[in-house]
Amino acid sequence: MKNLKNGLKSRKNEIKISKILSFSSGIYLMLCFLAPMIISPDMIPELSGRANAIDYANHESWGNGEHGEGASLGHDQSQHGGTFAWSELHPIWAFTYAVGDVNCHQKYERSWEINENQMPVCARDIGILFGFTIGAIFFGFRGFNRWTIRDTFLTIIPDEKLIPIYRKDNRLMAMIGLIILAIIPTGIDGFTQLMTSYESVNSVRMVTGLMAGSGLAWLTCSIIAAKAEYFQSAEDVVLPAGAILRIK
Repeated sequence: MKNLKNGLKSRKNEIKISKILSFSSGIYLMLCFLAPMIISPDMIPELSGRANAIDYANHESWGNGEHGEGASLGHDQSQHGGTFAWSELHPIWAFTYAVGDVNCHQKYERSWEINENQMPVCARDIGILFGFTIGAIFFGFRGFNRWTIRDTFLTIIPDEKLIPIYRKDNRLMAMIGLIILAIIPTGIDGFTQLMTSYESVNSVRMVTGLMAGSGLAWLTCSIIAAKAEYFQSAEDVVLPAGAILRIK
């Protein structure tokens, strides 16, 4: 069997990682659309919680309180369709909204509605999920284990494009630069909202989230796929421009 461009004969592990990660994020992304679509109309009110906190588990949870209209966190839930408890939903939809509750602020003005129900996560998180799914799938086609995270990450770029980078040994900077390019639109959009009177729109939030999600997927796949044990020695790793990997 002919060796692949990284010097190995198989990339089963890279494909396996891609399938697991893209399937996991893709399933949850699908649930984010199915849950509000299948739940009876107007069951999910306008929400406004906190990221990395549980706000809507039951009717006594933080999110269902009266925090003031225009507050930096939360609002008067009674003025936005009444209280909400995801624990009372069907287990599948409860899981979907619980994950959203823990990970997303769920601000209604930054989220979409389907079937008169607010989606479990905001528009930017929908973009991140979509980008992560596409990015993980892309890695399944283009990613190769090259021992280190940086060399594995860079395999998403054709080898002929990497020759100048390897000749100057700018591999780490190239990886960091690509990650920054992926997340900087989200950072600019988010921090401009935070620091000024600018208010983004959901379409922009989704597109910037998609870019960040793609970069996160490539990095995550590379971290998991970079396995030294698949090679007999570092010198066996085939790199662009005839570069040789040496472990000090």
